[in-house]
Amino acid sequence: MLKYKIVVAGSKNVGKSSLIARYCDNVFNEKTKGTIGVAFKRKEVKLNEKLKIELNIWDFGGEEKYRILFPAYVNGAAAALLLYDTTNKSSLKDLENWVKIMDENSKDIIKITIATKIDLKEKREISKAEGIKASENLNCYGEPIGTSSKTGENIEQVFVDLVVAILERDLQECSQCGELFSKKLKICNFCGENIELDITP
Repeated sequence: MLKYKIVVAGSKNVGKSSLIARYCDNVFNEKTKGTIGVAFKRKEVKLNEKLKIELNIWDFGGEEKYRILFPAYVNGAAAALLLYDTTNKSSLKDLENWVKIMDENSKDIIKITIATKIDLKEKREISKAEGIKASENLNCYGEPIGTSSKTGENIEQVFVDLVVAILERDLQECSQCGELFSKKLKICNFCGENIELDITP
């Protein structure tokens, strides 16, 4: 089974814990308390009969005092979910601070922006266009994914896109047996097929 470390970052009260709870346990609590320090969840993803992936999801408290912990956890992470609250303009700007820490501590981490609380349309302060522009400026993967932990909208899609992005970066398909294996390898570890190009004249 493939295992990947995922970090979830963003300002206080953007909905990090709610998103994780909805995805991992399919629950939503209006009175979810802010994360104190760091919280952890594990979730197994089954893409098909052969490919199983374990996501180790680390949730960070959004308060400034907890950010000193972040660099240590970013190291070795495959991807990061960057959450901003569509009803709180400053939460989008704050992503710059989280990304700065990521870029200083991890060279190839995949960053995906998540727009939370899209069910609160009447309170919206951040437009879709603003989210897209910020995502591009932060060199994130694709456009922001709009979510609602309350209704469950697009929660599964967040993690499908995340897993696809990781696999596109890390794995290749063997032309001989069709199995997926690491791009770091030159020989398929399932059938032994050598994928190195023949450069002999």
